[in-house]
Amino acid sequence: MGFPRIAITPGEPAGIGPDVVLMAAQRDWPAELVVFADPELLSSRAGALGLPLALSEFDPAATPRRHAPGALTVAPLALASRARPGQLDTANAPYVLDTLRAAVAACTAGHCQAMVTGPVQKSVINDAGVPFIGHTEFLAAATAADQVVMMLATRDLRVALATTHLALRDVPAAITADLVERTLRTLHADLVAKFGIAQPCIAVLGLNPHAGEGGHMGREEIEVIEPVLRRLRDEGMDLLGPLPADTAFNPDVLGRADSVFAMYHDQGLPVLKYSGFGRAINITLGLPIVRTSVDHGTALDLAATGRADCGSMEEALRVAIELGSNTRPGGVSPAVPTRR
Repeated sequence: MGFPRIAITPGEPAGIGPDVVLMAAQRDWPAELVVFADPELLSSRAGALGLPLALSEFDPAATPRRHAPGALTVAPLALASRARPGQLDTANAPYVLDTLRAAVAACTAGHCQAMVTGPVQKSVINDAGVPFIGHTEFLAAATAADQVVMMLATRDLRVALATTHLALRDVPAAITADLVERTLRTLHADLVAKFGIAQPCIAVLGLNPHAGEGGHMGREEIEVIEPVLRRLRDEGMDLLGPLPADTAFNPDVLGRADSVFAMYHDQGLPVLKYSGFGRAINITLGLPIVRTSVDHGTALDLAATGRADCGSMEEALRVAIELGSNTRPGGVSPAVPTRR
């Protein structure tokens, strides 16, 4: 059986994205790692970090090969301006987006079986005059995906979100029956198709404190969430809730559930990041390709210092390889730990 190819975008060139890619590349991986980046950026950053690096140019027609520690395959794209660690440059914002487009194209063409994204600096992209909300929204548009779901995961916990980068005051109006149903359907489908869980159980959190406490602390659970859960249960989905968010993350619930479904960003993610800080990853569900990502930012002050932690990048690579193996002809089901 051959090896999958994993497309990697290091993200903001002035941040730690190139660092963590190069650090992770010092390990052995059962895949070919293809970095969509400026070769000079990779070489200069490897020199600053004191890491060995051998680059070879990406040939989509070649047979994928197993990664050798200290080596990387590179799909070359040129920076507009030389990257300086810790110093943002709007001239390089289009380059960051070009790496994403090229990696998506490689995946949709079947040349790569998954993509892993490093952290981007949203502010510098917007300052360059390019509207950019985040990776999730960009990749949804790039692949014409109808519905995408942001899921953060550690080896022991998965948390999917109904809403993502939305101001808290706007969340209640966004929690509609249509949104909850579409998101749950996407989550359920990818737990089956990409994670190999035949009958996934999803723990659904309420929006309000105490899940509304029978309507005394809000009626979204009664009027919006519960009717959707009843309909989907009638179709055979295994759904718990709506559960009070402050007590849902307990061993009894988490021992039964394959994923927690939170209504907004800071309802579920603080728990996940506390339990797996530095080892959590982002997985975009609903895309026609596999995409994982680190769960941290660009950490400009740590770029080229050697103090960056590559744990999240390594975990993102591990999961991308496992999920990507399932997309190859003759591939095997991903060996992603499940509780079911």
